[in-house]
Amino acid sequence: MDNLGNLGFEFEPALMEEIKQYGELRHFKEGDIIMDYGKYIRMMPLVIKGTLKVLKKEENGKEILLYYLSANETCSMAYSCCLEEKKSNVRAIAEGDVDIIAIPHSKLDEWLYKYPSWKNYIMRSFSERFSELLKSIESIAFHKLDDRLIAYLKEKQRLSGSSVIKASHYQIADELATSRVVVSRLLKILENNGKILLYRNEIKLLNDFDS
Repeated sequence: MDNLGNLGFEFEPALMEEIKQYGELRHFKEGDIIMDYGKYIRMMPLVIKGTLKVLKKEENGKEILLYYLSANETCSMAYSCCLEEKKSNVRAIAEGDVDIIAIPHSKLDEWLYKYPSWKNYIMRSFSERFSELLKSIESIAFHKLDDRLIAYLKEKQRLSGSSVIKASHYQIADELATSRVVVSRLLKILENNGKILLYRNEIKLLNDFDS
Protein backbone atom coordinates (compact mmCIF):
# COMPACT_ATOMS: atom_id res chain seq x y z
CA MET A 1 0.00 0.00 0.00
CA ASP A 2 1.93 3.01 -1.28
CA ASN A 3 -0.73 5.69 -1.74
CA LEU A 4 -1.17 6.99 1.82
CA GLY A 5 -1.53 10.68 0.98
CA ASN A 6 -0.04 12.99 3.61
CA LEU A 7 -0.51 10.64 6.56
CA GLY A 8 3.24 10.51 7.06
CA PHE A 9 3.04 14.05 8.39
CA GLU A 10 0.49 12.89 11.00
CA PHE A 11 1.92 9.62 12.32
CA GLU A 12 5.16 8.04 13.51
CA PRO A 13 6.97 5.72 11.06
CA ALA A 14 6.11 2.67 13.21
CA LEU A 15 2.41 3.52 13.08
CA MET A 16 2.60 4.07 9.33
CA GLU A 17 4.00 0.58 8.97
CA GLU A 18 1.08 -0.85 10.97
CA ILE A 19 -1.39 1.09 8.87
CA LYS A 20 0.17 -0.43 5.75
CA GLN A 21 0.06 -3.89 7.36
CA TYR A 22 -3.45 -3.90 8.80
CA GLY A 23 -5.30 -1.21 6.84
CA GLU A 24 -7.19 -1.98 3.63
CA LEU A 25 -7.21 0.49 0.76
CA ARG A 26 -10.72 0.80 -0.68
CA HIS A 27 -12.01 2.77 -3.66
CA PHE A 28 -15.51 4.25 -4.00
CA LYS A 29 -17.29 6.09 -6.78
CA GLU A 30 -19.73 9.00 -6.49
CA GLY A 31 -22.87 7.99 -4.65
CA ASP A 32 -21.41 4.83 -3.08
CA ILE A 33 -22.45 4.29 0.53
CA ILE A 34 -19.50 3.70 2.86
CA MET A 35 -21.51 3.49 6.10
CA ASP A 36 -25.26 3.07 6.43
CA TYR A 37 -28.04 3.27 9.00
CA GLY A 38 -28.52 0.21 11.16
CA LYS A 39 -25.38 -1.55 9.97
CA TYR A 40 -22.57 -2.63 12.26
CA ILE A 41 -19.33 -0.81 11.54
CA ARG A 42 -16.28 -3.07 11.56
CA MET A 43 -13.76 -0.50 10.39
CA MET A 44 -12.94 3.19 10.70
CA PRO A 45 -12.62 5.02 7.36
CA LEU A 46 -9.51 7.18 7.04
CA VAL A 47 -9.95 9.39 3.97
CA ILE A 48 -6.96 9.51 1.62
CA LYS A 49 -8.52 11.21 -1.40
CA GLY A 50 -11.89 12.80 -2.15
CA THR A 51 -14.77 13.81 0.10
CA LEU A 52 -17.42 11.99 2.11
CA LYS A 53 -20.63 13.55 3.34
CA VAL A 54 -22.09 12.27 6.60
CA LEU A 55 -25.87 12.40 7.00
CA LYS A 56 -28.33 11.79 9.85
CA LYS A 57 -31.95 10.73 9.36
CA GLU A 58 -34.60 12.56 11.38
CA GLU A 59 -37.74 10.96 12.80
CA ASN A 60 -39.78 12.27 9.88
CA GLY A 61 -37.51 10.41 7.47
CA LYS A 62 -35.67 13.47 6.17
CA GLU A 63 -31.88 13.43 6.11
CA ILE A 64 -29.75 16.33 7.26
CA LEU A 65 -26.10 16.97 6.46
CA LEU A 66 -23.89 16.74 9.55
CA TYR A 67 -20.44 17.37 8.10
CA TYR A 68 -18.00 16.56 5.33
CA LEU A 69 -14.81 14.51 5.58
CA SER A 70 -11.88 15.20 3.26
CA ALA A 71 -8.27 14.01 2.95
CA ASN A 72 -6.56 12.95 6.22
CA GLU A 73 -9.86 13.10 8.14
CA THR A 74 -11.94 10.37 9.75
CA CYS A 75 -15.44 9.88 11.14
CA SER A 76 -15.58 10.03 14.92
CA MET A 77 -18.99 8.38 14.93
CA ALA A 78 -17.54 5.39 13.09
CA TYR A 79 -14.76 5.21 15.67
CA SER A 80 -17.28 5.24 18.52
CA CYS A 81 -19.51 2.61 16.89
CA CYS A 82 -16.52 0.35 16.27
CA LEU A 83 -15.34 0.46 19.87
CA GLU A 84 -18.82 -0.01 21.33
CA GLU A 85 -19.92 -2.52 18.67
CA LYS A 86 -23.05 -0.46 17.95
CA LYS A 87 -25.06 -0.08 14.78
CA SER A 88 -24.50 3.07 12.79
CA ASN A 89 -26.94 5.95 13.17
CA VAL A 90 -25.38 7.89 10.28
CA ARG A 91 -24.84 7.38 6.56
CA ALA A 92 -21.59 8.27 4.78
CA ILE A 93 -21.70 8.76 1.00
CA ALA A 94 -18.87 9.35 -1.48
CA GLU A 95 -18.87 12.72 -3.24
CA GLY A 96 -17.03 11.86 -6.43
CA ASP A 97 -14.19 9.32 -6.43
CA VAL A 98 -12.98 8.54 -2.92
CA ASP A 99 -10.09 6.48 -1.54
CA ILE A 100 -10.07 5.42 2.09
CA ILE A 101 -8.00 3.20 4.31
CA ALA A 102 -10.27 0.92 6.33
CA ILE A 103 -8.73 0.58 9.78
CA PRO A 104 -9.95 -2.61 11.55
CA HIS A 105 -11.78 -2.05 14.82
CA SER A 106 -9.36 -4.38 16.63
CA LYS A 107 -6.55 -1.83 16.21
CA LEU A 108 -8.32 1.37 17.22
CA ASP A 109 -8.00 1.02 20.99
CA GLU A 110 -4.58 -0.66 20.84
CA TRP A 111 -3.04 2.22 18.91
CA LEU A 112 -4.33 4.75 21.46
CA TYR A 113 -1.90 3.31 23.99
CA LYS A 114 0.97 2.58 21.61
CA TYR A 115 1.17 5.76 19.56
CA PRO A 116 0.86 9.35 20.86
CA SER A 117 0.25 10.62 17.32
CA TRP A 118 -2.78 8.32 16.94
CA LYS A 119 -4.22 9.50 20.25
CA ASN A 120 -3.72 13.14 19.23
CA TYR A 121 -5.28 12.46 15.84
CA ILE A 122 -8.39 10.81 17.32
CA MET A 123 -8.85 13.50 19.98
CA ARG A 124 -8.48 16.25 17.37
CA SER A 125 -10.95 14.46 15.12
CA PHE A 126 -13.57 14.32 17.89
CA SER A 127 -13.00 18.01 18.62
CA GLU A 128 -13.33 19.02 14.95
CA ARG A 129 -16.44 16.93 14.33
CA PHE A 130 -18.05 18.27 17.52
CA SER A 131 -17.30 21.82 16.41
CA GLU A 132 -18.84 21.13 12.99
CA LEU A 133 -21.95 19.64 14.61
CA LEU A 134 -22.34 22.76 16.75
CA LYS A 135 -22.05 24.91 13.63
CA SER A 136 -24.76 22.80 11.94
CA ILE A 137 -27.08 23.15 14.93
CA GLU A 138 -26.41 26.89 15.15
CA SER A 139 -27.05 27.27 11.42
CA ILE A 140 -30.38 25.46 11.60
CA ALA A 141 -31.51 27.25 14.76
CA PHE A 142 -30.37 30.81 14.13
CA HIS A 143 -29.48 31.42 10.48
CA LYS A 144 -31.87 32.22 7.68
CA LEU A 145 -32.15 29.60 4.96
CA ASP A 146 -30.65 31.85 2.31
CA ASP A 147 -27.53 32.32 4.46
CA ARG A 148 -27.34 28.55 5.02
CA LEU A 149 -27.62 27.94 1.28
CA ILE A 150 -24.78 30.35 0.52
CA ALA A 151 -22.60 28.74 3.21
CA TYR A 152 -23.44 25.31 1.79
CA LEU A 153 -22.37 26.32 -1.73
CA LYS A 154 -19.15 27.90 -0.44
CA GLU A 155 -18.26 24.72 1.44
CA LYS A 156 -18.94 22.63 -1.67
CA GLN A 157 -16.66 24.94 -3.63
CA ARG A 158 -13.91 24.70 -0.99
CA LEU A 159 -13.99 20.92 -0.88
CA SER A 160 -14.11 20.36 -4.63
CA GLY A 161 -11.80 23.20 -5.61
CA SER A 162 -14.24 24.02 -8.40
CA SER A 163 -16.73 26.83 -8.96
CA VAL A 164 -19.10 24.31 -10.58
CA ILE A 165 -21.21 22.57 -7.92
CA LYS A 166 -22.68 19.24 -9.02
CA ALA A 167 -25.89 18.86 -7.03
CA SER A 168 -29.60 18.72 -7.80
CA HIS A 169 -32.11 20.97 -6.08
CA TYR A 170 -33.57 17.88 -4.42
CA GLN A 171 -30.17 16.90 -3.02
CA ILE A 172 -29.52 20.38 -1.64
CA ALA A 173 -32.98 20.48 -0.09
CA ASP A 174 -32.43 17.12 1.61
CA GLU A 175 -29.07 18.13 3.02
CA LEU A 176 -30.42 21.45 4.30
CA ALA A 177 -33.59 19.79 5.67
CA THR A 178 -35.97 21.94 3.66
CA SER A 179 -38.11 21.64 0.51
CA ARG A 180 -37.00 21.55 -3.11
CA VAL A 181 -39.38 24.42 -3.97
CA VAL A 182 -37.75 26.73 -1.42
CA VAL A 183 -34.23 25.83 -2.58
CA SER A 184 -35.17 26.39 -6.24
CA ARG A 185 -36.64 29.78 -5.39
CA LEU A 186 -33.56 30.91 -3.48
CA LEU A 187 -31.22 29.68 -6.21
CA LYS A 188 -33.24 31.58 -8.82
CA ILE A 189 -32.89 34.75 -6.76
CA LEU A 190 -29.10 34.25 -6.65
CA GLU A 191 -29.08 33.74 -10.42
CA ASN A 192 -31.15 36.86 -11.01
CA ASN A 193 -28.69 38.79 -8.82
CA GLY A 194 -25.77 37.67 -10.99
CA LYS A 195 -24.24 35.41 -8.33
CA ILE A 196 -24.66 32.00 -10.00
CA LEU A 197 -25.70 30.27 -13.21
CA LEU A 198 -28.11 27.34 -13.03
CA TYR A 199 -27.83 24.25 -15.22
CA ARG A 200 -29.31 20.77 -14.98
CA ASN A 201 -27.94 19.31 -11.72
CA GLU A 202 -25.13 21.89 -11.75
CA ILE A 203 -24.60 25.34 -10.27
CA LYS A 204 -21.79 27.62 -11.43
CA LEU A 205 -20.62 30.18 -8.87
CA LEU A 206 -19.70 33.45 -10.54
CA ASN A 207 -17.00 35.93 -9.50
CA ASP A 208 -19.56 38.10 -7.69
CA PHE A 209 -20.77 35.18 -5.54
CA ASP A 210 -18.69 36.19 -2.49
CA SER A 211 -19.59 39.87 -2.72
